[in-house]
Amino acid sequence: MTGPARVEPDRLRRLAGRAAGPLLWAHVALVALSTAALVTFLADPSPAMSAWLTREPNATAARIGWTFSGPTYVVLGFLAALAHALRWIGGWRVVAMFGVASLIALASELLGTRTGYPFGGYSYTPLLGYRILGLVPFPIPISWTFILYCSLAMCGRLLPARDDGRTRLLWAFVAGLILTAWDVAMDPAMVRTAHWLWHEPGPFYGMPFTNWIGWVVTGTVIAWVMLRFVPPGIVAERVSPTRLPLVLYAVNGLMPIAICFRHGMLWAGVLGTVAMAVPLVLAAAAGVRRPSPTRAAGGTASPLSVSGD
Repeated sequence: MTGPARVEPDRLRRLAGRAAGPLLWAHVALVALSTAALVTFLADPSPAMSAWLTREPNATAARIGWTFSGPTYVVLGFLAALAHALRWIGGWRVVAMFGVASLIALASELLGTRTGYPFGGYSYTPLLGYRILGLVPFPIPISWTFILYCSLAMCGRLLPARDDGRTRLLWAFVAGLILTAWDVAMDPAMVRTAHWLWHEPGPFYGMPFTNWIGWVVTGTVIAWVMLRFVPPGIVAERVSPTRLPLVLYAVNGLMPIAICFRHGMLWAGVLGTVAMAVPLVLAAAAGVRRPSPTRAAGGTASPLSVSGD
């Protein structure tokens, strides 16, 4: 069959492949700009800098950047991962996987902010944008999803890729650990910059260790559900050999690690760097075969380049 039913999926993959790269680099640029601002003139402004920030148009620019930069770069990261998945996997199951994963992440965050379980007692400030039900900023659940997508891509480089229940559970647990590695520096950094607050301060720069337990458990559950839509074999064959998931994961560690070092939270910066570097270095060093555009397009010939990396 060579009619529209075959043409449209290829066209969607082509569009997604073209969009993934620009979305990633827009995400990278905004992360870099936001990080530079948060570790320089916004970190501890001098009287002269404070006066400069209150003058127009500086005040308006600072207000817009402070309000929209965080939510925007999270959305860009999510869209880059979604476009990448559509390019290399394609079909309704990718949209379903990203949607269901985000809903589960949202449910866990709503439960956490209402009850304190499974992370500990905490609440978000308005800095991350519109809060769903007045509790959870909308970028939070989609950030879980795209970081877990990157984590599963690394699993495909590090673990056997059999499509059985034991392998799915192993992949989900390792993906949950890789996700949690991202939080080692991020949580102290976001508390320091007043993005969220702990009601029950703990020993790690104000964070209770129950938070990491909650991250591992929740991340494992979400990753396991994601693998019900796209099994390990497909992830390993089509997604893991590409570079975008590695770049996206690494970039999202830059801001929290930089903030930790800037504000003297040495152990958070060091441990956060090591926690994220270990899976990244191991995954980058693993020998992988680049995905075939023909196989990635579901068995149809495709002239797509690897621009969706």
